[in-house]
Amino acid sequence: MDFKEIMKQNRGYCSKHTDMPSELQLKAKELCWEYNQTGPSEKEKRSNILKELLGTCHPLTFIEPSFRCDYGFNIHTHGLAVINYNCVILDTSPVYIGANAFIAPGVCLACSGHAIFSTQRAEGIGTSKPITIEDDVWIGANSTVCGGVTIGKGSIIGAGSVVNKDIPAGVIAVGNPCRVLRKITEEDIINLSVEQGNF
Repeated sequence: MDFKEIMKQNRGYCSKHTDMPSELQLKAKELCWEYNQTGPSEKEKRSNILKELLGTCHPLTFIEPSFRCDYGFNIHTHGLAVINYNCVILDTSPVYIGANAFIAPGVCLACSGHAIFSTQRAEGIGTSKPITIEDDVWIGANSTVCGGVTIGKGSIIGAGSVVNKDIPAGVIAVGNPCRVLRKITEEDIINLSVEQGNF
């Protein structure tokens, strides 16, 4: 099994930086650079680049430049995905993004991590774990999601959060470290009959 196949497995692993397929990382950097040079009206060009870059690219995947990722082939979108400006995805493991996912500006999804012990860190030893964002999730601006995390269906992550543990479905969670604030209930439904300006 080559190292790309190890990276594509839905489980954590340890590695040295010399194990990582640098030619695939270079390809992803080139595609990200090309994508980030496109104009707002070049929708077809953007779509074609994403199809080449991502492992699974649903037709309703919308990513605003500037966008960065490590490899791209480990990123999978499975429905409408709106990814706003300055998103970084360190996809050294699979990143699954469910349908109707909204990812705000400045979000980082980081599968990879460094060794805790300093001598190992100096040797380039690190870890990687997959990330799963289930359907109907909204991640607030400038949040970080760490490797090994699953964010449950319909949950909201408050802006500026650091998510280092699983978040259950149907909740609002905020903070560093991110913790559940409360459940989402029917009281959160916006009353569209309210006159504009009086929200």
